[in-house]
Amino acid sequence: MRTTPAPGSLPSALQYDDADTPCDVVDALVLADFVTGRHPWSRTVRLSRVRPEATLTPADGRLVRTAIEHRQRSRLLAGDGWTARVVTWKGRGAEVTVTAVTDEVGQAALDRIVDGAAEPEDPDAGRIGFWHQNPRRGAQRDLRSIAAPQWSAIRHNYASAARTALDGLMAATPETVSGRLVLLHGAPGTGKTTALRALSRQWRGWCQVDTVLDPDVLFADAAYLSEVAVGEEDDGESGRGRRWRLLILEDCDELIRGEAKQAAGQALSRLLNLTDGLLGQGRDVLVAITTNEDLSRLHPAVVRPGRCLARIEVGPLSHEEATGWLGGPAGVPPQGATLAELYALRAGATPVAAVPVEIGGYL
Repeated sequence: MRTTPAPGSLPSALQYDDADTPCDVVDALVLADFVTGRHPWSRTVRLSRVRPEATLTPADGRLVRTAIEHRQRSRLLAGDGWTARVVTWKGRGAEVTVTAVTDEVGQAALDRIVDGAAEPEDPDAGRIGFWHQNPRRGAQRDLRSIAAPQWSAIRHNYASAARTALDGLMAATPETVSGRLVLLHGAPGTGKTTALRALSRQWRGWCQVDTVLDPDVLFADAAYLSEVAVGEEDDGESGRGRRWRLLILEDCDELIRGEAKQAAGQALSRLLNLTDGLLGQGRDVLVAITTNEDLSRLHPAVVRPGRCLARIEVGPLSHEEATGWLGGPAGVPPQGATLAELYALRAGATPVAAVPVEIGGYL
């Protein structure tokens, strides 16, 4: 397809073959007027979660194309002086790109498309963002509801030393933050992930909590890291002003081991730069890492004084604590037990020594 350029602008030639999908055609069509110069203005916005009833179609928008693939629907809309590409995904995320003859026309069209479409990110709703790198769309954040227990309801699930340390972490505020890294280390099945879910609820008034599903990709790709960790300035539309952000990286043993510098290349350096370097300067970003490694095996730069807001060993409950948790000593070995083992015992499973820890249980 060839389009005639506007005076003083560039020609556009779009070629297609059988490797292109209908969604690719919609992607190309929205760029045509922008490339030729007929629409010199463009803006793209992303919505983490769209209301089920939202149409993302203004009253003055004409539907030109619709393409539906496995997980997405792409539409091309046109209006007086503007064109829009509206993509929605099954996870209820959306991306809207508008090109227009002027910024006033384009911004007004964009506002009409997204007006009232996004569900507010209410911290009371128990939601957390999940980041991953989409090969076609780049960094993508999906908002999901999670079970976030109250810390007061689960603190008895932790050994005394861990419980005291977690009390301090739960009580942290923006004014008391010193250090940008939260490190939870200990054996599987001790409740590290559950503690972070409780933390997301405890901090919901001042901190947005996200988890990164592909941390190995995050620290290997500078553009992805910039999008996720640095982000954009808060424009005040949330009504809460600028908020802190906590990025959760689970089971990142290979990233923070003593030999990580040799094994992971720039990944460790970028992590350290985010928590205590130029990358993190001026950004209210915290990073929480869970690991099964012993503290002595971690890279010294990770655990050095001043870098960690909290460095907490989440270990098994002692024999006394475990028997108190169960309401009796039956099945609890002298060395104590993890939460996963205690839940298995309470359910009537075999003695602790014979119970394998199943990843995906109480973490």
